Amino acid sequence: MSKILEPAHAGTLESSDVFVRVVPSEHAGIEVELESSVSEIYGEAIESLIKATAEAMEANYVRILVQDKGALDYVIKARVQTAILRARGTTNPDWSLLS
Repeated sequence: MSKILEPAHAGTLESSDVFVRVVPSEHAGIEVELESSVSEIYGEAIESLIKATAEAMEANYVRILVQDKGALDYVIKARVQTAILRARGTTNPDWSLLS
């Protein structure tokens, strides 16, 4: 897919949601910064889900800043996907990468 062009975000700071901000990075790979009220228990699982979602979308040279308010996995995944698509400026995604 295309490169991350600009900062973008998805989600809210409401309870049971997650706010995801995606910004271009000068460093190769996927950097995740997680702030979560449940990070002691689920932090590693949340970071793993975020990285797996970004890798499936072939994201690289990207920082993903996440403020979690107790969101379920499918919400986190959808917000990460949406933020990446918005950062790429794409309106017609490759749906096979979003499964």
